[in-house]
Parts: sequence; structure tokens; C-alpha cells
Amino acid sequence: MTVALMWEARASDGRGAELLGWARAQELAPEPLRREIFRAPQDRVLVITWWDAPYDAELPELPEPDGELVARAVHRWRFESVTED
Repeated sequence: MTVALMWEARASDGRGAELLGWARAQELAPEPLRREIFRAPQDRVLVITWWDAPYDAELPELPEPDGELVARAVHRWRFESVTED
């Protein structure tokens, strides 16, 4: 089964590039099958990682950045892939 972990944060005013750099620098052990990083207006950063694991597996996740770097708490979601029956 493939599980996708989504991590999304909004940077404090004017710190979007710094948050993006912070997210890029985070290492996960073990490494995911795939990792993509996105940015959006309002200095938001989204990281999606894909794992070959059960839905409820204990997997490494990006931590909370320093409180002064983000405007609010990080949002996290977990999804599992589905196939058509």
C-alpha cells in the first residue's frame, strides 16, 4: 500500500523563502519513496511524501518549524492510495 503524508505550513510575514529553504533542508530517515515540495500564495509551503507502508505505520514526519518562522501551527494529513475495483 502507498501512503502519502502531507505537511503544510504558512510562514510568518516575509519569511516564505526561509520556510521553503527550511523544508527543503529537512532530512527524513528512512527516506520516502518520493518527496515533492510546493509553494503557494501567502507564503505557504506544502510537502508531500510517499511511503510503501500500511496506513497506520509509524513514519518519519517533518517537525514543527521554529515558532517565529510560521504564522500558525502546521497542518498534517495522511492519505492512502486507492485503486478502482
